[in-house]
Amino acid sequence: MSIEKISRVGGGPSPGIMKSRRPRAVFTLFAGFRSNGARNPLSVMIALGALLCVSSVAAICLGAYRIAPTTLLAALWRPGALGVDPTILDQARAVLLSIRLPRVVLALIVGAGFGAAGSALQALLRNPLADPGLIGISSGAALGASLAIVCAPWLLSRYGFAGDGVTAFAAFAGALVVTALVYRLSARRGRLSLPVLLLSGIALNALAGATIGVMTYVASDSQLRSLTFWSLGSLAGVQWRTILILLPLVALSAALIGKCSRALNVMQLGEMEAHHLGVPVQRVKRVVLIAAALSVGAIVSCTGQIGFIGLVAPHCVRLVCGPDQRWVLPGSMLFGASLTVLSDLAARTIAAPAEVPLGILTALIGGPFFLALILRNRERLGA
Repeated sequence: MSIEKISRVGGGPSPGIMKSRRPRAVFTLFAGFRSNGARNPLSVMIALGALLCVSSVAAICLGAYRIAPTTLLAALWRPGALGVDPTILDQARAVLLSIRLPRVVLALIVGAGFGAAGSALQALLRNPLADPGLIGISSGAALGASLAIVCAPWLLSRYGFAGDGVTAFAAFAGALVVTALVYRLSARRGRLSLPVLLLSGIALNALAGATIGVMTYVASDSQLRSLTFWSLGSLAGVQWRTILILLPLVALSAALIGKCSRALNVMQLGEMEAHHLGVPVQRVKRVVLIAAALSVGAIVSCTGQIGFIGLVAPHCVRLVCGPDQRWVLPGSMLFGASLTVLSDLAARTIAAPAEVPLGILTALIGGPFFLALILRNRERLGA
């Protein structure tokens, strides 16, 4: 008697039945994700989109130089129809196109990139406390920038080039190198161990922090000011060319993460179960890790270290929408963009005409949130 007949006699499912159950299991899983959300996900996306529009308009209009809504409309669309004084209109257009609008657009890109990377890493690691800085991406970028800043005189004398472009490139390269090291340390025989990934990230974070400390110790006064910018983070001085470089990288990263949304949903059951359901688990891990490193490395290379957006935004969206990554990803991008825009608005206005570094404000928001998250999950964490 064949094995298939024995399994049928013994009451076990046949291979054909097992194959027919796989799509049903995945469908049931997705349906459960949607039903577990506290709110209708589509309504949440609409609300987050409205919040993003309101916060963006507020960030464009408010600041050391205030732009009235009618002046904003006249500057963007109909110069002569709203009766705005031409002198005021010229000033508003100069501030809008050269300073205010590039900064708001950069804040949108930065927040969306951090939100996408954070949502993917939290889903991949199955840990609501995970964020892009946990595996050393941000520290690697800051390390690369620090080396470029301190070594700028040597680069200038030896190779004849130095400056912001070299620093940004070094930061991006540092993020990718640290991510590659983390992946190399945690991969064995083609399999990526998530616990080893976290431990490797913590170790490399410590090494990067120590090296940055050495760079700070030997830096000159002017170099120390540049190092402070990279350690605290800021969107000041942005230009349109920065946005044109950053936008394709963040969009590519979000697209790669979006393609993995269904696989990340199934992986919430566990890696073994996801493998049995036909998910290429190891490939999904590699794609998500590379996409997160690409996005965060590019962002930090342009803005310096800005923490906690990738932690706060995905977790809040997951609490409201449920764990379905197909909704968490766009929601995290929308909410992350809103958080960054509002935080940057506060950084520009809270101590005007001076400016508070953006990284300080996001840490003031994210630190208490992180503590509340730990207290909320004490039982699950074994405390």
